[in-house]
Order: sequence, then structure tokens, then C-alpha cells
Amino acid sequence: MSDDVTPDPTEPAPALPELLERRRPELLAFIERRLGPTLRGKVEPQDIAQEVAIRALRASPPDGDPFGWLCHLAERCIIDGARHFSAGKRAADRERAGHAPDGAGADLVALIAASVTSPSQAAVRSERQRRLDAALAALPDEHREVLRLRYGEGLATAEIAVRLNKSDVAVRVLLTRVVQRLQELLGSGEMA
Repeated sequence: MSDDVTPDPTEPAPALPELLERRRPELLAFIERRLGPTLRGKVEPQDIAQEVAIRALRASPPDGDPFGWLCHLAERCIIDGARHFSAGKRAADRERAGHAPDGAGADLVALIAASVTSPSQAAVRSERQRRLDAALAALPDEHREVLRLRYGEGLATAEIAVRLNKSDVAVRVLLTRVVQRLQELLGSGEMA
């Protein structure tokens, strides 16, 4: 089946890693069309595509069009990126650290999450988080660090390259390999 033919809905959907790899050019083109001029100067389309891959690994694709779902995730990533950069315009005294809240704040977050989550949704999310935590623990320290800098702190690959004393290309290649390894770990059931 060629990429310019509408997929047959009766055919099984390809595995997520295969879909991400095969449709990556189309996803990048979609992202490039959606990035506004301001955000385009601050974030690379490849960075958004990496974020989409991570988010896709954390969720189960819905029934229907998996590429449409990836495009939806890309739009959410673009919106989140725009919010992140517009937040920088706030007063410095209102800035918060980029890590999860602790203490009473964490209790409040848990209470809010519990109020909008069904028990079955919470169990599925908990299992996904357990599997992701196990997959991350199986990675070398450098791989976890590059993921933390990219997805935890939201740094662009060029900034990560400076921090890790690597080239931007080397960081992009490393991120691609780490994401592929996570896909393998999460897809193979090695952490069960």
C-alpha cells in the first residue's frame, strides 16, 4: 500500500514504532505547516516530532486513524510549546521550577487527578507509568539525562548539545535512538 492511498480501515494498524518511522516525513510536514513564525524561531519541527513520539508511547492509539491521532498529538505539542515560550514573558518573581510539585501541592494534584479519573483509567495510567519507569531505569545514565533535559526541562536540542558538550546532530541522533529503544522496551514486554 503506498502512502498516497487512503488506508483500508479493515486492515490492522501498523505497530506504533513502524507507523512513526514510516509517516515521519508527513508528520514533519504537518508540524511545519502548523508552526507559527514566532514559535518556528524557537523550536525545531524535529523537536516537536520527538515530543509526539514520546507522548504516543505513553498513550494507546485510539481506534480509527492512527496518523490523525499523531497529528492531534502534534497540535497539542505545538500549543504546549507556544504556552511555554509565552510564559517566559511573565514576571520573573512568578516563575516556578520546572519539576513536579512536592508536599501539599502534590497532594492537591493527586486529589484533582483522582476527581477526574475513573478507577479503570487510573489503573491503566498507573500500569503505563510503571512500565515507562521500568523502561527508563533500563537505560544508561546519559540516555536518561538527554530525555530529562529534552522532555523534563523542555530544552531544545541545541541547548542540550551545549550542556552535554556534543553537537546538535549528535543529540538529535541520540534522542532518536533513545526513543526507539524505549519503543522496543515498552513494546516487547521486557519490563513485565
